[in-house]
Amino acid sequence: MYNAAGQFNKDQMVRRFAPLVKRVAYHLMARLPASVLIDDLVQNGMIGLLDAIDRFEAGKGAQFETYAVQRVRGAMLDGLRDNDWLPRRLRRELRQIEQTIARLEQELGRPPSEDELAAALGVSLAGYQKTLQDARGRQVISFEDMIDEDGEDFLERHYADDEGDPARILEDQDVKKRLVRGIESLPEREKLVMALHYEQDLNLREIGEVMGVSEGRVSQMHAQAVARLRVRLFKDSSTRKKARKNG
Repeated sequence: MYNAAGQFNKDQMVRRFAPLVKRVAYHLMARLPASVLIDDLVQNGMIGLLDAIDRFEAGKGAQFETYAVQRVRGAMLDGLRDNDWLPRRLRRELRQIEQTIARLEQELGRPPSEDELAAALGVSLAGYQKTLQDARGRQVISFEDMIDEDGEDFLERHYADDEGDPARILEDQDVKKRLVRGIESLPEREKLVMALHYEQDLNLREIGEVMGVSEGRVSQMHAQAVARLRVRLFKDSSTRKKARKNG
């Protein structure tokens, strides 16, 4: 958008795309705990929108709306990370779940069931499912926080490159293939949850209606699916890193 003098008009861009910020915020809120405030997401999202406008003005990206969505969403996720809204206890329990998934997959040669995971963790099935339920929200940032064994963030590795854009990197064909392989390896019901959520864009309540289960149960299956995917992605990353070293 340009004014009568032919200058790029940031104010008009902000007014035009402010509804986009709210749309992204409400979409994220459907996957976050009640303690997260929508106003905080919108505020961080507006920062992302302004950043997108500045970068777009510099000539980065032809499809502004697609580019802006990534920047807006990224700014919201940054705000969540800065607030450290997930309790340390829960982070620790989720890491234990992922480690147990990795161990049992290696021992059994297949994805472990919930009963097997609960038994290996030494907790009741109800207790295990409650942990998954409490994890609601971590699923939003799991793919953006792909920490490798050196503790390095997947996106931060590319931020150092001025030409590296997180949206472009996450769309890299290799990453897509790894995610597709990971999703294909999920148990059928978890695979269905992921398909309905990410391909059909249904929220957790709508998925529950389709599958005939509660929204809470869908949240549990989603969190468990994400844990399995993180294990698979880390395994692939470790294999690739070892191959590069040996090569």
